[in-house]
Amino acid sequence: MTVLVRDLRPEVPADAEGFVLVRQLAVPFMVTTPRSAVHALTHAHPDAGFRQLLAEQGGEIIGTAQVGVAHDSPTPGLGFANVYVHPGRTGRGAGSLLVRTAEEYLATRGVTKVFTWVLDEPHNHAFAERRGYEARRSAHFLRLDLAKGELPPLQSPPAGVELRTAADYADDPRPMFELDAEVTSDEPSDVGAEFTDYEAWLEETWMHPLLNRELTTVAVVDGRPAAFSVAHTDDAGRYGTAMTGTARAFRGRGLAKLAKNDSLHRARAAGFTEAFTGNDTGNEPMLAINNWFGYEICATEVRCVHELT
Repeated sequence: MTVLVRDLRPEVPADAEGFVLVRQLAVPFMVTTPRSAVHALTHAHPDAGFRQLLAEQGGEIIGTAQVGVAHDSPTPGLGFANVYVHPGRTGRGAGSLLVRTAEEYLATRGVTKVFTWVLDEPHNHAFAERRGYEARRSAHFLRLDLAKGELPPLQSPPAGVELRTAADYADDPRPMFELDAEVTSDEPSDVGAEFTDYEAWLEETWMHPLLNRELTTVAVVDGRPAAFSVAHTDDAGRYGTAMTGTARAFRGRGLAKLAKNDSLHRARAAGFTEAFTGNDTGNEPMLAINNWFGYEICATEVRCVHELT
């Protein structure tokens, strides 16, 4: 049967469910739900030209792609296409068709350089290389058994530091936006990001259905959010760290570790059984922190790039 590629229809529940099933089978270390998939599509910034593609064969969704323009990068002409195929449905041409469709679309949006994440496995490397993608940096997925693992003891905040939650900023989340923008701009990446659009951040990040504000811990110094650990959760007992970081003026004081430890303890108390996170392989300080918590590397992915001609 022929493989067809089409857009995910947000109004059709089966599309989002099929999208999430493929993602969970291909990369089970990422916390996602049908609701979050639809949110990402319907709340994306218009300049991102964001699309979620589905590869379908005989009525079954067997592949997915997230495609868009890195509109918040200071460097023009950058885009992304992250493709995942159902592990039991490989070799049918779904991946190739998704890549080709994504690249043709991105070219119409002025993209000249396409970035993608590829799991660090021989057949995935070969697939990317055949299509002109060159390996760059790498990142680890890490997992922590919250149900059985031992967390470091809770620590009292040092003098002048208060622990709050993101829920405390429900009436005015702008201080959270400012912290997120500063931390994100310093995160290791091939594609830099500059958060300047507060309203877009509210739509895409603050209102994200996976964001658990009660479990997102914020370390506050002199009334200012200085560090945070952002929690994403689903309804299946899975907790993911979406971001952990500290504002430049407060680094080197252990505030990120303090915030993440508090968040993990409260996540376990709330009944979450698995914790996931991801780190650039060159981000040694954060890898050391996660090792201290007991996280173990469960997979590695490689960032690849292809220049369109």
